[in-house]
Amino acid sequence: MSPQPSLDQLRFNMIEQQIRPWDVLDPQVLDLLSVMRREEFVPAAHRALAFADMMVPLRGTPEEAMRLGQVMLEPKMEARLLQELDPKPHEKVLEVGTGSGYMAALLAGRAQRVISLEIEPDLVRLARGNLQKAGVHNVDVREADGAHGLPAEGPFDGIVLSGSVAEVPSALLQQLKVGGRLVAIVGEDPVMRATLITRTGDASYTTAQRWDTLAPRLLHFPEPSRFKF
Repeated sequence: MSPQPSLDQLRFNMIEQQIRPWDVLDPQVLDLLSVMRREEFVPAAHRALAFADMMVPLRGTPEEAMRLGQVMLEPKMEARLLQELDPKPHEKVLEVGTGSGYMAALLAGRAQRVISLEIEPDLVRLARGNLQKAGVHNVDVREADGAHGLPAEGPFDGIVLSGSVAEVPSALLQQLKVGGRLVAIVGEDPVMRATLITRTGDASYTTAQRWDTLAPRLLHFPEPSRFKF
């Protein structure tokens, strides 16, 4: 029998076989992925999935986790969202949807300060514990409904929505600094697109749609009304 690959080998394979082929080529992002221990942010019951190219449920059954958006996104998705946002060492970033805390940890590896909002109390506790064990001290995880952002702490250099929304609320965009960026997965199943919005002036924004994908909904964001004829 051949020996089981080590965690470091599995992490290397994840980066080289999943993430790099998905156009994640920023050396700072790849270096961060190699040192941030993803397996320590995955629930014990699913630890074997830590490096798999799939969403990992955080609570309950996989079906419940998907319905409630309580999942870790695929490693390549997290990596590419981080690359799109491109946080700088002096910047303050807001994340909506903390989950296990892994994306917040990645953001914290690039930014000066991260505030991450999570609506589910059990996940708040999970993320805080994971970040503490990982020695990540520049993330503030707060129990809050992130659909309205955090205007009292804004403006932000970057905002990440760690899940999908039908549309990005203007209230969130207004919490960006001029020059600030927001990344989100926007649209309706079966067509969602990773989207980068940059604030270019007091009332002006540019929008770039980067790639097609799917992700569970974040809770309490507005949904378009569906008319029935």
